[in-house]
Amino acid sequence: MDVSLCPAKCSFWRIFLLGSVWLDYVGSVLACPANCVCSKTEINCRRPDDGNLFPLLEGQDSGNSNGNASINITDISRNITSIHIENWRGLHTLNAVDMELYTGLQKLTIKNSGLRSIQPRAFAKNPHLRYINLSSNRLTTLSWQLFQTLSLRELRLEQNFFNCSCDIRWMQLWQEQGEAKLNSQNLYCISADGSQLPLFRMNISQCDLPEISVSHANLTVREGDNAVITCNGSGSPLPDVDWIVTGLQSINTHQTNLNWTNVHAINLTLVNVTSEDNGFTLTCIAENVVGMSNASVALTVHYPPRVVSLEEPELRLEHCIEFVVRGNPPPTLHWLHNGQPLRESKIIHVEYYQEGEVSEGCLLFNKPTHYNNGNYTLIAKNPLGTANQTINGHFLKEPFPESTDNFVSFYEVSPTPPITVTHKPEEDTFGVSIAVGLAAFACVLLVVLFIMINKYGRRSKFGMKGPVAVISGEEDSASPLHHINHGITTPSSLDAGPDTVVIGMTRIPVIENPQYFRQGHNCHKPDTCFREIMLNPISLPGHSKPLNHGIYVEDVNVYFSKGRHGF
Repeated sequence: MDVSLCPAKCSFWRIFLLGSVWLDYVGSVLACPANCVCSKTEINCRRPDDGNLFPLLEGQDSGNSNGNASINITDISRNITSIHIENWRGLHTLNAVDMELYTGLQKLTIKNSGLRSIQPRAFAKNPHLRYINLSSNRLTTLSWQLFQTLSLRELRLEQNFFNCSCDIRWMQLWQEQGEAKLNSQNLYCISADGSQLPLFRMNISQCDLPEISVSHANLTVREGDNAVITCNGSGSPLPDVDWIVTGLQSINTHQTNLNWTNVHAINLTLVNVTSEDNGFTLTCIAENVVGMSNASVALTVHYPPRVVSLEEPELRLEHCIEFVVRGNPPPTLHWLHNGQPLRESKIIHVEYYQEGEVSEGCLLFNKPTHYNNGNYTLIAKNPLGTANQTINGHFLKEPFPESTDNFVSFYEVSPTPPITVTHKPEEDTFGVSIAVGLAAFACVLLVVLFIMINKYGRRSKFGMKGPVAVISGEEDSASPLHHINHGITTPSSLDAGPDTVVIGMTRIPVIENPQYFRQGHNCHKPDTCFREIMLNPISLPGHSKPLNHGIYVEDVNVYFSKGRHGF
């Protein structure tokens, strides 16, 4: 035997069995009204019935042996979303009590029945109603207030016996405006002479929507003050006028001042206005049988600032002192650190957002140190006052807290008052920067002086500056005139100038070539190189004829031009 289909068959019979048990259970605990068919979400009553009661579900005993378990009829009724009643000739009135259990109802149909009237607030407990069908009944009038709290998508009203009167003027207006799809229906009313008249042709005098006006479009008061607002409603029929103040915290009183033929005025008095009512909308309504008009007044309450909260520092992405401030007008915010104004920097800054009268944000610290410890005071100020609150912020312990005191006491030599050392990180940093700059400048200056001395302060290559240069007869002498000295006189015994050469007993003035030690000189340019220097006549020992020719000095060779003389 193939048992592969057994799981599917078993599942089917299991579902069938559970469904049967559920139907038996519902049938045992839920009594559907006569001539109706009920499901979990619908009640359908399409069979003719002459009863005058609206169909209601009834709970019964579940049949348990102890008799204590019973179904909650309220929960069952809440799940009903659709009720359809048709051909119930005995149903003349729809009451609020009939509908209050069906709080989840979305569709209601009562057609081809004997419905004549609907009590006010019949649909007050059915906020989800979107579709109502009241066609083919015996309605002669209907109030718009029945549907005031509903968001109807469709309202069916054909084939009723409405009287042409001001009471159904609202239907004519809805039809003109296309509300609830009334513009797609052929609606009629019975005129005073008994003729049937299309609704859009009905003309009723002195039957219009009320007009309304208020003394203030916007009302601004200070906290604790009193204020009076007047609302005027006019029209025909004369409307009822009232203020809607649900949720208003300030003490209020209503007083009707005038009730003329076509004007109804009412005053609203606010006593000791509180800041909690800032932004509240006061609404005045005027109602008559045609409809409702309303006007609104925006209430603005000015009050001094208040620091709602100021929290201790908390580490998030950065350290944060969180705050909440209220005030109207919105206050400006300032901070003090240990009583001194706090200036924002890369380390400390404020971030907050403002929504209406509330300012909320953080005083943020980016890697604070012990220098940032201390008392932080938040000051909120607006034209009506000032508020402040202080919190202690501790971020890091101070390193070596006793070192300063020990240092001062160790060097104390007189009973003078102790010196208070104030740490100022910004000034210390500035001093260090100056010291480093001065040191760098001194180093650069020394290097420049060294280079200048090395370049321009060297001695003459010939050794002719300073003491007298003596040309002796040694063979290792660097002077090309060493052969002139015959060893007759000691050079050190002679007085010589700073720029002379002693040859024998004679001092010969010598001018050094200033371009000799200069790099890159060009001897082809007369302004950069000395080629010939004219000297006074020179007398050499053993020669009676003076040498009056010039001496040429070039590189390291000294020679006599225009003839050589041997000694």
